[in-house]
Amino acid sequence: MEAYKEWADHYEEDTVDGMGYVAPAVVAEKLASLAKLDGKSVLDAGCGTGLAGVELAERASALIDGMDISPDMLDLARKKGAYEDLRTADMTGPLDYKTNQYDAVMCVGTFTHAHVGPKGFDELVRITRPGGLIVATVHEDVWDADDYLAHLKGLDASGAARLKEYDVAPYHLHKCRLVVLEAV
Repeated sequence: MEAYKEWADHYEEDTVDGMGYVAPAVVAEKLASLAKLDGKSVLDAGCGTGLAGVELAERASALIDGMDISPDMLDLARKKGAYEDLRTADMTGPLDYKTNQYDAVMCVGTFTHAHVGPKGFDELVRITRPGGLIVATVHEDVWDADDYLAHLKGLDASGAARLKEYDVAPYHLHKCRLVVLEAV
């Protein structure tokens, strides 16, 4: 939280301009292309400054909520006007959302170094309505190291979600896995 407090004001300049961060647009485009979102509720989990929310708002008339661990990042997201509700939350534990609360969830940039591990997907699945999609990035450096594929296949085998895709996609200076799950 302290790192993002100090980084918040320069985050977009550093990531978008400095590193070519395209993951928010990639995720928003993927979600909008796969689901009819007009009038639907979408959670931007780990929304940061709101880059993905803005990208999704350009592609669909969804009701977008956001959550992030950093209140300072949320302050910047709030100024973008893309969100209905924004709240502070920590994705490394249980989320304060109802089961089946959202029609879809997107998550950009949180499944990466020293952030949220594979178990973070469990809560995203829980809060997504059956048939709803979860579209998320997983940084290429942690994909194998943290055994994301085994965890996602475990969710699929348990009947909690269907693993639809986990393709390589652009992220910033590095690549990511673009994961698509369907809640069951």
